[in-house]
Amino acid sequence: MSLDAAATLFTAIDHVGIAVPDLDAAIAFYEESYGMRLAHQEVNEEQGVREAMMTVGDPEHPHSHIQLLAPLNERSTIAKFLDSKGPGIQQMAYRVADIDAVCATLRERGLRLLYDEPKRGTSESRVNFIHPK
Repeated sequence: MSLDAAATLFTAIDHVGIAVPDLDAAIAFYEESYGMRLAHQEVNEEQGVREAMMTVGDPEHPHSHIQLLAPLNERSTIAKFLDSKGPGIQQMAYRVADIDAVCATLRERGLRLLYDEPKRGTSESRVNFIHPK
C-alpha cells in the first residue's frame, strides 16, 4: 500500500547520524561540550555499529537526537565512511508513521532504497535508507 501523492511522507526529523571513530570519546565530548544527555546506547551487529543516541533539547520531551555511530569492524558501512570521508554527518533520519507505505511510495516515485525490506535499527525500530545517487 502506498501513500497518496499529497500525503506527508515524513512526520519529523528523528535524528542526524554522525560517524565517529571512538564512541566513548564522542559521548563524552557531546555531554561536556554541548550539554547533551545520553538517551540510549546499543550494539547493532547486523549494521556493524556501536551507537549512542544523544538527546537534543529538553530530555523530558525529546524531539530529536544526535546518533553517534562507531564501527564494530573494518567491513562496516561506518568504517568505510570514516576511511573515505573522516568523522562527520553520515545520515539524516526522518520519522514516519508507516515505513512500509513510505518505502512503497518512494519506489513508485523512482527513488532507490538500500534494502528490499526494512531492517532492524536503534531500539528495535525498522529502518531503510534512500540511496544517495
